[in-house]
Amino acid sequence: MTKSYIISIDLGGTKILSALIDSNSKITCKEKIPTDVMNGKEGMVAGIVESVKKIMNENELSEREIKAICLGVPGTVNPYSGLISHAPNLGIKNFNIKEALLKYFSIPLLIENDVNLGGLGIKKFEFDKESNNMMVVFVGTGIGGALFFEGKLYRGSTFFAGEIGHMKVNGKGNLLSKDKNSTFESLASRTAIVRDIKRELNKGKKSLLKEYKSPGKMLKSKSLAYAINKGDSLTIKHVNKAAVTIGTVMASLTTLLNLDTIVLGGGVFEAVGDFMLPKVRKAFKKSVLPEPGKALKIYKTKLGDDAALYGGIALVEEFLTK
Repeated sequence: MTKSYIISIDLGGTKILSALIDSNSKITCKEKIPTDVMNGKEGMVAGIVESVKKIMNENELSEREIKAICLGVPGTVNPYSGLISHAPNLGIKNFNIKEALLKYFSIPLLIENDVNLGGLGIKKFEFDKESNNMMVVFVGTGIGGALFFEGKLYRGSTFFAGEIGHMKVNGKGNLLSKDKNSTFESLASRTAIVRDIKRELNKGKKSLLKEYKSPGKMLKSKSLAYAINKGDSLTIKHVNKAAVTIGTVMASLTTLLNLDTIVLGGGVFEAVGDFMLPKVRKAFKKSVLPEPGKALKIYKTKLGDDAALYGGIALVEEFLTK
């Protein structure tokens, strides 16, 4: 029987998003279930197993028809051994997820960092021939990156490459922050934007988002988009500040790496990317050195949440197609 499908899974801190992808690279169905972070490794594994079995059962598929299961993990992971060194959003350290899942399936199992997996999807399906040296940046709860040199994913010496959210971004004067402990994601992620908006709401500033003043009230990217579309000055101020930070940091990375393409994605850019992109480009142009800057283009991904799902196809090609 022909192995016609792959199951691609994006494991997040709040949800497990899974998809069945056919031999024509088409997503034929999706399943979304909450991530069970309360029960640690066991809860996470059980959720992944449930998600895979649900897809197989609903589509009446046997293991013989599945070419591979591809899993994106939000943390540092060895794609060859399946060892998760550290996944802070899942509360997991030094856990071999590949060994754990192979107790339930005899299907080939491929593991990758979630941002790398998203980057693979974007590279293959949006910029396959157009880009040689590229960085994909996802802006959401945190900020993560995926690097491509000479057309190939660069994972680094210990599989940590691309973790740009943890870079220190601080200084005095015209630099981005006077806080010596500031990181890129502590200044420009959705978490940072929401923190700064709530801080001003609690100081009495007016905003359409006043209902999110309470610490327990979650402020998501869609609400930021609503407020921006309504011209809310407080929201515009802080989203604009994040955009300038992103553009400035991208300029420094381009000066270092001489990239030809940067692609921005994640929940924030999916929601307010059209507002942010011109501001990112302007800040980038202001900060980058002319020689590397003239060769680089900045885009927003069109794949949205599906980027990591499509990345499973590229991962299969890398590890299973010789």
